[in-house]
Amino acid sequence: MALSLFLQSLVNGLNQGAIYALIALGYTMVYGIIRMINFAHGDFIMVGSYTLFYTVPLMIAAGMPAWLAVFAAIAVCVAVGVIVETVAYKPVRQAGSMSALITALAMSVFLENLAMVLFGASPKSVSAIFTLPTFQFLGATLQIKYLLTLGIGLAMMAGLQIFVKKTRLGKAMRAVPQDKEASVLVGINVNRIITITFAIGSGLAAVAALMYCSTYPRCTMDMGSMMGLKAFIAAVLGGIGIIPGAMLGGLLVGLIEIFVKVYIAPGWYEAITYGILIVVLLVKPAGILGKNVGEKV
Repeated sequence: MALSLFLQSLVNGLNQGAIYALIALGYTMVYGIIRMINFAHGDFIMVGSYTLFYTVPLMIAAGMPAWLAVFAAIAVCVAVGVIVETVAYKPVRQAGSMSALITALAMSVFLENLAMVLFGASPKSVSAIFTLPTFQFLGATLQIKYLLTLGIGLAMMAGLQIFVKKTRLGKAMRAVPQDKEASVLVGINVNRIITITFAIGSGLAAVAALMYCSTYPRCTMDMGSMMGLKAFIAAVLGGIGIIPGAMLGGLLVGLIEIFVKVYIAPGWYEAITYGILIVVLLVKPAGILGKNVGEKV
């Protein structure tokens, strides 16, 4: 009984953590390039979820797999991400980090209220996306879709890491935050790199929306706020700006939440999660995989 409960909690925690990790990867991509925290990123999950709400029934009616709706969600999220970056963030890019932070918070509020106007405040039930079986293992009932979520998260992390380290575009992405002026001198289009980064991060949000809705088949206009906050904590915990750190932080936050709910106190999981973050930041401010780097003044 104890072993089956542990295994069940472990898989549930990894599933929850993989969702946080996919969102945290978007935070990390943007912060790694322009050193900006895009607090509207969580609301891109909401945009992707509402897109799935409307497109999944269309896929089913057309006789196609429901999961193909993720491509429509990716297209919509990428479009929203690029528009937000172009209209809201680009004009304040030279105004300082505080202006960018306030703009990001304002965009989060704007997207949530726009969703309320367009879709209403009542929750929407998303049609079933996956019909994968469950199986028994050491007395625990495990769902294959949870393992699929973890696999997708790990695959995304590996793909992004290879893309950033090995491709020409990825090398340009690493060059921009190190020295924007030098990047321009060697022919890198900084604005294009930033736009592509936002597009990739927004596409990841659509994949996270798919995995979230497969676990919790509902969407609301404010769902992105708390998820975005948890993913931000995951990114900071693992080392913001570091792709493997986002994955590690997401998995840790998910595991901590589930194990605290099961073994300690259901009502304390958020407080303990934030408390662990505070401790880590006090001991190692750069995060678990981050390195403390001095800045020249």
